[in-house]
Amino acid sequence: MWRKHVPRLHIPRVAGLAAALVLVASTGLVAAPGSTAFAVTQVSSSVQGSDHRTYTATNHLTAAAFRGGPREWLLAWAGAADASNPAAKDFIAVIDATRGSRTYGQVVNTVTLSPQRQNEPHHMQYIWHKGQRIFAASILSDTAYVFDSRSLPVLRLTGVNLPVDTPCGSAPDAFWSLRDGTAYATYLGGPDIAGPCRYTNGQVRVGNGANGSPGQVVRMSADGRTLAEIPMALPNGEDPAICHNRPSITPATCANPHGLQVREDLNVLVASDFAELRSFLEPSDVETDPLLLRTSIRVLDITNRNNPTLRSVSYLPDGPRVDDSIAVNENRMVMENALTNQRRHRGAFASTMAGGAIFYTPDITSRSPKWRQIFDDTAAYRRFDPTGVLTGSNAGGSWLQVTPDDRFLIHTVMGTDPRLPRDVTSGMVFVLDIQKLLASGANPACNIDTIEEVAAGGAESDCPALTSVVPVADKVTPNIGVGPHWGSQDMFTRDRNGFYREADHIERVATSNYFVAKTGLDGDHRICMFDFDRAGVLSPDNAFRDEQTHQPCVSFNRQDWPHGSVGVARPHGVLFVVSDKVLR
Repeated sequence: MWRKHVPRLHIPRVAGLAAALVLVASTGLVAAPGSTAFAVTQVSSSVQGSDHRTYTATNHLTAAAFRGGPREWLLAWAGAADASNPAAKDFIAVIDATRGSRTYGQVVNTVTLSPQRQNEPHHMQYIWHKGQRIFAASILSDTAYVFDSRSLPVLRLTGVNLPVDTPCGSAPDAFWSLRDGTAYATYLGGPDIAGPCRYTNGQVRVGNGANGSPGQVVRMSADGRTLAEIPMALPNGEDPAICHNRPSITPATCANPHGLQVREDLNVLVASDFAELRSFLEPSDVETDPLLLRTSIRVLDITNRNNPTLRSVSYLPDGPRVDDSIAVNENRMVMENALTNQRRHRGAFASTMAGGAIFYTPDITSRSPKWRQIFDDTAAYRRFDPTGVLTGSNAGGSWLQVTPDDRFLIHTVMGTDPRLPRDVTSGMVFVLDIQKLLASGANPACNIDTIEEVAAGGAESDCPALTSVVPVADKVTPNIGVGPHWGSQDMFTRDRNGFYREADHIERVATSNYFVAKTGLDGDHRICMFDFDRAGVLSPDNAFRDEQTHQPCVSFNRQDWPHGSVGVARPHGVLFVVSDKVLR
């Protein structure tokens, strides 16, 4: 077998768990009978976990990974669908996201993880800045992986955080990277073992076990070590009339943090409570208690980064819709929150998955934030469904982010209402102009409080204006369809010399069509790209095409990958990144 040149990688010394790093490079063909063979360069790195096992990440770089000048990449954290095939490993796909590139949309590298399989890959951090590590959550294996991205398209494993490292929480979900290289993570589920658990600051909370309640926040070092486990449940609990747990615990809690946002300049961390996870992992045995679906937002004062304190716990109000169950009321199942970015603003937004609505508070630093509904997903559906069949009720509201310039709010909706026919339901991505709302300061007037405003949008002059809606329907999954769940903003712009810089406006958004298969919400496993103009208008980027089907969007429903003929994968988290050497 002939050997290609293997690029030399500069590997700096790494402390902690990553001191066990081993790098191995080789070149060859990865193929299977009847499959497409990829000539790949393999580059592996390993760390030793706290369980004394060796964890390895192996890059499988195609020839396209080394072509061309400075490039931008889209990372997709994906799980192997075939649990029966030991060769089907979870991986991060490195996709060429460089406008104008001959290999635009191609998967040029797959970084497989071993020995642990069926992690259920979930989210990475919301935004990546130069020099930051990549933090990747595995929600069902209770594991987090950390990667060095300085030599993109090669990723190097630098840390692994295991269940034993976070005994007071389970189900890692979202990450936010800090300027010092550390990161906060939300852990949606309760302690690994039911009963009392002592956090890093010495406080104790009682939990009902893994994937139950209460969840926590964890601060991790740049190599994935646990720096602090931080309680999110109030010491004396919450009202058991609104916070149910299965099995019940005393005191009761609604602390199941999912979405995560941080403003370091304000010393605040905001987490949105979602649901008690384990009650929704088996569609055939779903707990129907609507009071397991949360309505709460928790704010930490992070002045002391390793010992934050709960500043507030607040609850979203119900809205004007008349639904057939409180489980789909506007305030139920708070999937995400989104903070403003500019120093002059302190506002925050929150969105609900079951409720299909968006809420706003003008000052998230308040000891008692006051939330108001400012939009219903129904109004966005009306742009392409005048029949009134599609509504925000149980619509599957998901990713929510404010653009860096604080002009727009972007939201993905999966389209997950099981009461609708399979061929009717649809997901979507939409954009709201929030400039007037933010300009209203501490006393916004906007409030969705009439049934007419549900479909027409807010009547008050400072209510957000709907600038763009793009329907995205899953036509592949045989059961409930899942449109876009997660997304990422392209924060980078390329100058005339081909180098990249961070910008205060965005020009693209990427989305992924997958949730969590065990919940019954699978999806068509596509990653799609959208152009985003200065007026806040989205349009599908049809140049971002699958290299095998040649159709718009990159499909993970394929047999062949750079790491082998191992079949379908499910992409969840997506993230725009650029290698350090071309980012100014």
